[in-house]
Amino acid sequence: MKDLFYIEVGSFQKSHAGERICGDVFVSQKVKEENRTVVVLSDGMGHGVKANLLATLTATMGLNFTKEHKDARKIAEIIMNTLPVCSERKISYATFSIVDIEESGLTTIINYDNPDPIVMRGNELYKPDWQYLVLESENNAGKEIKACAFEAVKEDRIILMSDGITQSGLGKGKYLLGWGLDNVQHLVADSITEKPELSAAKLAGRIVNKAHSNDNYQAKDDISAAVIYFREPRQLLLCSGPPFDQEKDKELAQIVKNFDGKKVLCGGTTADIISRELNIPIKDTLDFDDPELPPISFMDGIDLVTEGILTLSKVSEILEKFSPRTDLGKGPADSIVKMFLESDTINFWIGTAINVAHQDPNLPVELEIRRTVIKKIAKTLETKFLKEISIRFI
Repeated sequence: MKDLFYIEVGSFQKSHAGERICGDVFVSQKVKEENRTVVVLSDGMGHGVKANLLATLTATMGLNFTKEHKDARKIAEIIMNTLPVCSERKISYATFSIVDIEESGLTTIINYDNPDPIVMRGNELYKPDWQYLVLESENNAGKEIKACAFEAVKEDRIILMSDGITQSGLGKGKYLLGWGLDNVQHLVADSITEKPELSAAKLAGRIVNKAHSNDNYQAKDDISAAVIYFREPRQLLLCSGPPFDQEKDKELAQIVKNFDGKKVLCGGTTADIISRELNIPIKDTLDFDDPELPPISFMDGIDLVTEGILTLSKVSEILEKFSPRTDLGKGPADSIVKMFLESDTINFWIGTAINVAHQDPNLPVELEIRRTVIKKIAKTLETKFLKEISIRFI
């Protein structure tokens, strides 16, 4: 599937007015062994902590059962049998949308009581063949879930949403009956037409912010959107540290020269090696955009040149604490984080020669050696940001 497209997943949420905790829950995971991606959005009934707990339970079950290749009916039955049922309305306390994307590109969507997912092929609405699956167990007899399966192609997008989107603006102003699915589709199509490469996270943000404005910025329900975007992968190469054997310097330089994507060098020795081997001068600056770190340098053909272990340690710290509200600055570590977030496949080439300075016991304890920091960064990028990672030591 890597040769076909990269799967970018992004989401955005607004909580019910007056609530700090969102009653909608979004989870996603890449099943590495099978090269599958599973995405779930659940809307807990009501809002606040109780809704969040019910939605978390639902989303977690949906994710785990889908990973286990359970049948759509079976997944729905187990979830709905586990959840409590509203005594008055006789409906489950949470809804769900589940997307399972296989290595071949075969995509399956299961939807129960959320607004219908939107599938776009480029900037045109794509209509998969939806099937209605009627549940037969004693507790859920007659209830329906919708399911479809189709082969995804590059530039497809899938948009999941809670009813806080479609029902926004309900009862007053322009949208007396709510914003509605058709209007969401028009916004999505217009956004993609205006900017075909629009990221998943930014499209989700546009949808949620528009729904929020429909409610005069006082959300009457939790508002959530998730977008899955099938596209060409954006690659990044980060090199840090000199090779264990000096004879490998030329090999590292050729890797940098021939790489098709963005390039980052972390460490003065690393930059010196590439500069010497490729005959590219280094231009130093005195722009201290981050007072905690040495300034960046410039090299033709290299997107970013920074100091090494201090900068990488701060990158790791920023990534671990990162949230949608994080405001990134212009410093070296912030710049690397921005490039990570804009990339899909991140390739680390790490030199294994030991820099004696980093073993100095007088240095701060948290100043871990390069390899440990890189592994920590890679794990965060893979698990928290769903990036495809490769680490090679030289």
